[in-house]
Amino acid sequence: MTTLATPVTLRNDVVRLEPLTHQHTDDLCEATADGDLHTLWFTLVPSPAEMTTEIDRRLTLQREASMNPFAVISLLPGDTYGKAVGMTTFMHIDQSNQRVEIGSTWYRAAVQRTPLNSACKRLLLGHAFDTLACIAVEFRTHVMNHRSRRAIERLGAKLDGILRSHQINRHPLAGNSLRDTCVYSLTQAEWPAVRAHLDSGLSLAIPQPANIG
Repeated sequence: MTTLATPVTLRNDVVRLEPLTHQHTDDLCEATADGDLHTLWFTLVPSPAEMTTEIDRRLTLQREASMNPFAVISLLPGDTYGKAVGMTTFMHIDQSNQRVEIGSTWYRAAVQRTPLNSACKRLLLGHAFDTLACIAVEFRTHVMNHRSRRAIERLGAKLDGILRSHQINRHPLAGNSLRDTCVYSLTQAEWPAVRAHLDSGLSLAIPQPANIG
């Protein structure tokens, strides 16, 4: 039986999402160093030194069926083609209620502001709603992570609310801080419109082969 925690490879013309393994470590260390992502205080991105531990953490949660972690492989033309450029997951899996969160996501600076994020979300949402019949998919982010919030809102997700003083962010460089968490969601009823919007945007963003003859 295929569940939200079952390893799977998902692919389109922009990106391939494949089950995370330690074979991705070198690429991911290079990725997190691109833009010094681990120094951002409002999000938790592993540093190169922490990468092995972070992969172990995600794989442990997968064995517990609460997370399904992916390596994000860029299929965009250029220096990052075929490399792991970030991570994403199905997390806080609630199989009995057919509900899941897409999160713990980060991408190297070189692929930010490209179609890659939309392409990733199209694959994950399609798998959750179309293949596994999820009722709702959540997204959560720091209230101060304005770039992440704008990206989630562009998908069409609705803000369910803000969990104030939701958790303690224990950042190795910035120290501890209280996080207010914005909770967004998409429902199964909203998915067809969001799917059409994503497909339209990606068709415009991805160069199409020229008609010959």
